[in-house]
Amino acid sequence: MASFLEGFTPYRKEDADRYDRLRWWPGLALGDLLDKAADVCPDKEAFVDGQSRLTFALVREKTNRLALALLNLGIAPGERVLVQLPNWNEFVLAYFAVQKIGAVAVLSIDRHRQYELGHLAELAGATAWIVPERYKKTDYLPIVQDVVRERQSLKQVILARSAGQGTFLSLEKLIAETPLDDAGLRRLADCRPDPLAVAHMGATGGTTGLPKLVPRTHNSLICGVEYVSYAFDMEARDVLLLAGPIGHDLTFTKGLLCSLFTRGKTVFLDSMEMEGVCAAIARERVTTIAWVPTLAQRLIDFEGLKDHDLRSLRAMYCGGGASHPEVVKAVRDKLHCIFHNSYGSTEGQSTMSRAKDTLETILHTVGKPTCPYDTYRVIGPEGKDLPLRVSGELIVKGPGHFSGYYQAPEENARVFTADGFFKTGDLAFLDERGYVTITGRLKEMINRGGESISAREIETLIVGHPEVVDCAVIPMPDLELGERVCAYVQCSPGVRLSFAAIIAYLKEQKASVLHLPERIEFIAALPVTKAEKVDKLALMEDIKKKLGLLPS
Repeated sequence: MASFLEGFTPYRKEDADRYDRLRWWPGLALGDLLDKAADVCPDKEAFVDGQSRLTFALVREKTNRLALALLNLGIAPGERVLVQLPNWNEFVLAYFAVQKIGAVAVLSIDRHRQYELGHLAELAGATAWIVPERYKKTDYLPIVQDVVRERQSLKQVILARSAGQGTFLSLEKLIAETPLDDAGLRRLADCRPDPLAVAHMGATGGTTGLPKLVPRTHNSLICGVEYVSYAFDMEARDVLLLAGPIGHDLTFTKGLLCSLFTRGKTVFLDSMEMEGVCAAIARERVTTIAWVPTLAQRLIDFEGLKDHDLRSLRAMYCGGGASHPEVVKAVRDKLHCIFHNSYGSTEGQSTMSRAKDTLETILHTVGKPTCPYDTYRVIGPEGKDLPLRVSGELIVKGPGHFSGYYQAPEENARVFTADGFFKTGDLAFLDERGYVTITGRLKEMINRGGESISAREIETLIVGHPEVVDCAVIPMPDLELGERVCAYVQCSPGVRLSFAAIIAYLKEQKASVLHLPERIEFIAALPVTKAEKVDKLALMEDIKKKLGLLPS
């Protein structure tokens, strides 16, 4: 039995016993997936980025060397390691090295800055951090120094694509200088984690406040990945392109892990420019893509599309936001590609349309659950199950799902039912086939091109301004990204603030670009409902009128 991480909510005993007895949980650790791939096809090209091309055997060797280096640094099984790397092959080495020693990877996207990183490091109790020295125009050293200064628990910082800086170590040097022998391999074997243990934690906006951490066990992750790969019809011959940030759950689980599970080839792009996407598809003979509808829209709108041979592309997974009918039809008509309309989250729920589904099904549903052993229900305000085709809150439970947010007992009590179902905060209905149609949401999140942004978090930041009385953040409709961030700000009496002043203040607070509103409306007083709560529906109607989407 795994020794559970403090702050992790174990699965209910009756559920865990059932998942294990029926073999819905595979009983594997994530490191086993890499080892199996290297055993079966060692010389197969497995991971490609802008700098290197690695076989499964070479990835395993480098990963094992790095894992031993982490142990030599004193990073013990169960410790949390913040992994903040872009779409580089180094992400694979770092992530699986953490898995090999039984530590817990805490995923962060490259755009996170001091504000989010300090919170994640503190919440997770992270003792180490693997991060680039520089990525594109960003010098991470000042960011690292700021966070380490405030978080004394971060004892080790490992820089990728670096020779090392001061007390900060070099990932490349650790790999090159750590010997790999039989004794080291036995040491790693002794560290193999129990599949019931937490493998990693992903950040999510949850429903309120700062990002929450979603712990996923080896069993639940691999269970979910197995059935997504089946629904996506992935095979060893597939070449998967990943252009979205690897720190996002969609890119990581539906992309990287599914490709590894099926022993396919993964092509990383660290740019979302469509010229580079098309060139990579043609050069690598890409067969599958996993990304958000916004990127699919950019691809089909790209003027240079006809200049590239994209005939190898057979299937596209789109999730993280609504796929508009025009996008679905254009992908099928222009690219002659299967479109998998999908829905999912860091917490583990996952639905997908299938290759043989009718166009009507793909256009109007997000498919059916990928894992046949996960249970999806729709409930009304009083918690009772609703009839088919009646919209209510979607609740989920199963072996591919998480069991509770990390170190968040109050939140867990609020978002789980008495019988262990997770209340997603999404509104949906089910049909007779078990297919899901998303109709809206209850939670205050803004979906900007697949990025889930907490409105409450931005409100908290803005209200911290000494001359701001109140603030309400809402989603603003946008044709390209689906939604953008709009803030309604009430200033102190007699004070006049500007858009630039608010943005400058947020940057002073080390907020990331995700926290910067793209439009700010200054208002004398925020409208309220009869219950004296801020009337966000009225504000959403107001911004639609200002955008000309509704009559004034």
